[in-house]
Amino acid sequence: MIVTLGAANGLLVPLIAVHLFVFYFGILADDTPPVGLAAYAAAAISGADPIRTGVQGFTYDIRTAILPFMFIFNTQLLLIGLTGWIDLLITIFSAVTAMLVFSAATQGYWFTKTRWWETVLLLLITFTLFRPGFWWDRVYPPTEDRPGAEVLQHVDDVPADEAIILQASGMSIDGEEVSKYLRLPLPEAETPSERLAAAGLEVSPQGEEMVVDFVNFGSIAEKAGISYGWSIDAVQIQKERPPKELMFIPALILLAVLAFGQLRRRARERAEPQGAEGAQGT
Repeated sequence: MIVTLGAANGLLVPLIAVHLFVFYFGILADDTPPVGLAAYAAAAISGADPIRTGVQGFTYDIRTAILPFMFIFNTQLLLIGLTGWIDLLITIFSAVTAMLVFSAATQGYWFTKTRWWETVLLLLITFTLFRPGFWWDRVYPPTEDRPGAEVLQHVDDVPADEAIILQASGMSIDGEEVSKYLRLPLPEAETPSERLAAAGLEVSPQGEEMVVDFVNFGSIAEKAGISYGWSIDAVQIQKERPPKELMFIPALILLAVLAFGQLRRRARERAEPQGAEGAQGT
């Protein structure tokens, strides 16, 4: 279901990310009602209400609930698409910082008790560190959809054994019209047509679309989800753009400003009782 919904909306989710998403939430069920086995065990020992214990435990543990979503929207955590050690360290730093900031926002306390607007800013910083591409994509779109009729032109630009992203539509086995994005790995061959044929796909142009004339049984194309009679409506092309991690800079600056403000407020709060005690002594 996760893969299907993602493909229908242009988000191609690696299967390993989907498996970890489901697996991690299965683990979290131990700490959340109505399953909450760990909460029920703790409630039995303490004599507290099990449902209230489970809800309270989840509020303390809610920071871990965002980690599975990081697997989906930031697959670099799964070592997918990393370019080197620096990229890995930046990914780990941003993920850990995002979870700690999210904890401060949900607990209502960082260096001192947070005000409502500080909580809003902490959640905004968390989201930016968690998914910097959301904002960056508004300024620099990561991809561009070209007409499906140009698929043969772009096949030449795909390295051997890499994949091309296609938007295909047609009738499913259930008789419903579907449209989805899919990833089609392309073996090496001399011409674009031969590369598609090696993937088990034969197409012919029809206006701005490419019509699927034949799909080999058990081929790469069939496993990718293409069927006979479907049309290739668009080809998704990656665009050159600055790295999305540049969004970390304003997020960290804002986080530093919030930390400075909270530290000053904490110092004032600690000084006030001392001042009151001194006034009582006199």
